[in-house]
Amino acid sequence: MAILNKIRQKTVVLILVIALALFAFILSSLFDNKDALFSKSPDVVATINGQDISREEFSNLVEFQQRQMGPNATTSQVMNSVFETKVREAVMNGQIEKLGMTVESEQMRDLIKTSYGTDPTFLNEDGVFDEAKLKLFIDNLKSSSNEAYQNWISTEQSLASNALQSNYFNMVKAGTTATLAEGQLEHKLEGEKVDINYVQVPYTAIPDAEVNVSQSDIKNYINKNQKAYQTEANRNFQYVFFKEVASLEDENEIQNELKALLKDKEVYNEVTKATDNKLGFANTKDTEGFVNSNSDDFKFVDKYQYKSSLPATIADTIFNLEAGKTYGPYKDGNYYKVTKVLDYKKLADSIESSHIVIPFVGTTRAGADVTRTKEEAKAMIDSIFPLVKNDKTKFAEVANEINSDGTKGKDGSIGWTRLTTYNPASFDPDFANFLFFNEKGSIDVVLTKFGYHIIRVDDKKNVETAAKLATIARKIEPSSKTEDKIFADASNFELAIANGNFAEVAKNANYEVRPMTANELDESIPGLGNQRQIVRWAFEDATEVGDYKRFDNVPGGIVIAQLTGKQEKGLMSVEDASVTALPAIRKEKKAKMIMDRVNASTLADFAAAENQTVKSSSAINMKNPTIAGAGKEPLVVGTAFGLKEGVASKLIKGNTGVFMVQVTKKTPAVELENYLPFANQVSAQKLSAVQTRLYSALKESAEIEDFRAKTVQ
Repeated sequence: MAILNKIRQKTVVLILVIALALFAFILSSLFDNKDALFSKSPDVVATINGQDISREEFSNLVEFQQRQMGPNATTSQVMNSVFETKVREAVMNGQIEKLGMTVESEQMRDLIKTSYGTDPTFLNEDGVFDEAKLKLFIDNLKSSSNEAYQNWISTEQSLASNALQSNYFNMVKAGTTATLAEGQLEHKLEGEKVDINYVQVPYTAIPDAEVNVSQSDIKNYINKNQKAYQTEANRNFQYVFFKEVASLEDENEIQNELKALLKDKEVYNEVTKATDNKLGFANTKDTEGFVNSNSDDFKFVDKYQYKSSLPATIADTIFNLEAGKTYGPYKDGNYYKVTKVLDYKKLADSIESSHIVIPFVGTTRAGADVTRTKEEAKAMIDSIFPLVKNDKTKFAEVANEINSDGTKGKDGSIGWTRLTTYNPASFDPDFANFLFFNEKGSIDVVLTKFGYHIIRVDDKKNVETAAKLATIARKIEPSSKTEDKIFADASNFELAIANGNFAEVAKNANYEVRPMTANELDESIPGLGNQRQIVRWAFEDATEVGDYKRFDNVPGGIVIAQLTGKQEKGLMSVEDASVTALPAIRKEKKAKMIMDRVNASTLADFAAAENQTVKSSSAINMKNPTIAGAGKEPLVVGTAFGLKEGVASKLIKGNTGVFMVQVTKKTPAVELENYLPFANQVSAQKLSAVQTRLYSALKESAEIEDFRAKTVQ
């Protein structure tokens, strides 16, 4: 009983202890998962100067931009384009809002009028932009389609944004001028000249091997030059690509299959219960059907072609064949082929022609106003033909009157058609046959899918021998047996690297190891193309250095990749920075070595001590601080301008070596009455800088948090 009384007395204390324990547990879980405590909502793609871009908005913009850029643009390319547009919009809008700049309704109307001033939708009968038509157009959008109306609103917003940005740039430019004092300084920098004598000890005089650069030297250099060595997050990985390619055995099998197609063979007929003789490619009477049934990717094309259109390696051989003979199998790119010559003809490559056409109901491109029947069209063309057959003037008059295609008003002229470039799939075959197989001056009635024509062959040029060919092509692909071997090789490699070094195992198996460095938003890998899945894996939090993964769904093969290094956003690692840091550090150390070992106060002494010669350079100015024989040396030239004539400088650490200079002559700039031309020159330079560098400067100073990497799949 006493124990129960004590518990009742301590109830409040117990509750507090339990509450504190629970609070501590919650805090512990939050700090263990910092992302949950500090990260942005997963619905935010980016934050620019405190303004969030939602995932829904971003996805809608990406979808719209993908339609604009077409199917050839990758997801990453589209996303990057949208992101840069949103960044620019946010950065520039921030500046515009600070200034209170807006686009009022009258200016908006002017912007629309400027952009759509020639659009027939908004023009009246006199061809003048009509605001009433614009209002009607917008009202129709509101009532007919919410999506279409929202697209129009987006268009207006884009016009307004572009106008505001243009106004902002113009305002900055208006305040970007140069004074006469700046013009005078520009003139002085260009016109003031010095002649010098100098001695240069190039850094190359000391071999790199004599300069010791430690890891700590590189690290200190990076810390002193942090801005130059900032980097985005990247990952290093290596991979082996098990490419699915046909073996020599596969290629031989493909050739044997083609050879078998050439020959006739006996086939058992289940219906007649007898053996039939099936003609091969060499003897078949149905060439088109045979080719289309047995050829990969390439179908029969009923077209004559010249020798020049064939690959040079086979052209002569094929054109030396008799009609009916075959050549092959031969290799052409990624195919083995067999070609049969069907016929030869002397044909003109270029044919000029004219026509009169009468469409009827059901013909291609027949408009809604065409109501005549086929029989009526035939009767009409037959009545016209005698009138125009031998009268070019009458032919032109009739063509201009009744033709409804692009030849109307052109005397029915079709122009020149070339045998080598016309496409049989889109060019009517009956029309083509009349052009190619009739002599110059021929004229007749021809029925095509467009209607009844009177076609006249006006001229022919470039007559050569052409051949009609039939080709069976078989793609060179790995067989199932080869694919099984590639799968087994990849599997064996995967097992071997589990207990061995990736590079060593690959070397022992004669596999090529390809190294790769990728940024977080990269998607293309040399040799593999678009492989975003591999980059995404390399950046996953769970992927550690040394981890490897197999990727089976890579077009053309299997990839096994291993992560070899991680570089987070910030300062470069010593290894990555050493490429540029090493030369710079060596240069500094070489300069110190030279300056420490020399005690000279004259050019002659310095030259003698370092086994160099005294050189000269004339008419040097500050605008272009270049020394003849030494290159661009701004620090050395600047020192020279600060010296009196005849006085030697101290040792100077230059870009290409250690220098000592002595001014032999100073020529002051000519005094001018007016420095306005030079002030205008400086002003033009400033205006150019505004156009090219203003946005970059604003973007660099903006606070941009980019979470796209979590979006790109």
